[in-house]
Amino acid sequence: MFKKYLPFLFLIASALLFIYVKMNQVGVAPHRNNNTTDHFTIPAVLPPSENPNRVEDGFDRRNNHLLYSKHARCRMECRHIDESEVKEILESGTINYSKIEDDGRGKSFPLEGVTHDKQHVRIVFAPKDDGMLVVTCIDLDRDWPCECR
Repeated sequence: MFKKYLPFLFLIASALLFIYVKMNQVGVAPHRNNNTTDHFTIPAVLPPSENPNRVEDGFDRRNNHLLYSKHARCRMECRHIDESEVKEILESGTINYSKIEDDGRGKSFPLEGVTHDKQHVRIVFAPKDDGMLVVTCIDLDRDWPCECR
């Protein structure tokens, strides 16, 4: 007779365990060092400051001489992103610190934001001696068909 109710009891026990875990879940705990000060992780995307002409971590938004890679031009065409939107994101986008890359070609900075035509985009910029190179453009909400290589 007990075997008849075993699956039902197991289901109830599982549900209770799930509820207990969800009610007592608090997220990621802060890091503690030797003193009593709490240290929290910096979020990956930080909001822009009040001054759009600022320099952040070697990224100078004032460098408005834009150069476009062939790949960026192709992606812009596929994803319906124009130069005014690229400039808009350069001026007011937020740096996604978790996506910054630094390799032999230099450091690239992905900036994210919403353009005037309501596209949520990520545009990757790479500071160069002769201007700001636009590396690629990504629409974060829609996957556009594209033949870029």
